[in-house]
Amino acid sequence: MKTPQQALHTVFKTACAAAAVFGLAAANLAHAADADNGKVLADAHNCAACHGVNLNKPVSPEYPRLAGQHADYIYWALRQYQMGNGNPHFGRNNAIMQAQVQSLSQSDMKDLAAYIESLNGDLVEKK
Repeated sequence: MKTPQQALHTVFKTACAAAAVFGLAAANLAHAADADNGKVLADAHNCAACHGVNLNKPVSPEYPRLAGQHADYIYWALRQYQMGNGNPHFGRNNAIMQAQVQSLSQSDMKDLAAYIESLNGDLVEKK
């Protein structure tokens, strides 16, 4: 049988855990990606200089077509460039992209990803 103090401690821990879960959920909902801001950012960072018109016609075959790509993939690719190759499990190594994303916040990257996903592109999914 628990003492009243132990019961109160258990209730307190449960309440704290619930508050943490609700706080994390609220933080994820706090920023809905803004594709219009993503376009502004893409223009400001001159993404088309490498990825081409509408981010769908790269200037070189070594640069990917971005238009229409899934937003979650684009977001995590940008985060990986930002983290660099210091972590071999998460980083991507490209000096140009690393320089481009250093000043972006996570919400900026989500906005860019939403904009890129909204574009019509020539990406083909495997069937």
